[in-house]
Amino acid sequence: MPLAHRVPDLGALELLLFVARLGSLGRAAREMGISQPAASSRLRAMERQLGVVLVERSPRGSRLTDAGALVTDWARRIVEAAEAFDAGAHALRDRRDSRLRVAASMTIAEYLLPGWLIALRGGRPGTAVSLYAANSSVVAQRLREGAADLGFVEGTDAPAGLDGAIIGHDRLVVVTAPSHPWARRRGPVAPEELAATPLILRERGSGTRQVLDAALRAHGGLAEPLLELASTTAVKSAAVSGAGPAVLSELAVGDEFSTRRLVEVPVDGVRLRRDLRAVWPVGERPAGPARDLLGLTRGRG
Repeated sequence: MPLAHRVPDLGALELLLFVARLGSLGRAAREMGISQPAASSRLRAMERQLGVVLVERSPRGSRLTDAGALVTDWARRIVEAAEAFDAGAHALRDRRDSRLRVAASMTIAEYLLPGWLIALRGGRPGTAVSLYAANSSVVAQRLREGAADLGFVEGTDAPAGLDGAIIGHDRLVVVTAPSHPWARRRGPVAPEELAATPLILRERGSGTRQVLDAALRAHGGLAEPLLELASTTAVKSAAVSGAGPAVLSELAVGDEFSTRRLVEVPVDGVRLRRDLRAVWPVGERPAGPARDLLGLTRGRG
């Protein structure tokens, strides 16, 4: 029979300790925050479980039997050990809650996370947050290695070895400088033409590149990039300079559209929409500040 079925629970042992200290079952019940009938029932159940009488009740109060005094000594050690266990668990929670390591893809790190982290700080001002920005493949690797508590990626599926939740959506747009011939064309670009054109792109492993590869696979696949750059800012700068067309998150080009440094080129017949995901290692649900941050992101992507 398991030990849990043979040993009284902590609540019953604490009740016995209160009876020993206060000399009254009624006062012990009040100290425990339960009714006297509930305390009496719990004490009788413990006596049946152990097979001995622990407390003698009388109009003058409650007195431990010899067996009760012995069990009380044992109970005190168990309760003290439980208090030490609770203090240790509390210290672990405090340590966990004192920091949050976030890894995020470039677009999310630059355009979405700042607002989420400001909101998180309002509820957890004592939590130190570190943010590592990289492409989606690197974010996934950091989570698998235990170097991050929560990650954010873009793409079509959760990376291997990770669980996740979709927190929003993003649209990729084809952009050029106003001087580029595509900016003056009357009709949209066909998928085959987009696939065959050398583009300014993010590096392999980025969420943008993964979605674009998947979208154009059925149309001949991506041509060799005109430029392959490691950040959204670099891709934007190259496109603004007139080097060629680029594919970027709609989140990243609002300012450039409003100032006409970049224009959107319509594309027909291809879906350039991607999911934004929070991700974490399989079997490890986010806890503490990671859970709170995940709650803040839902519906805001």
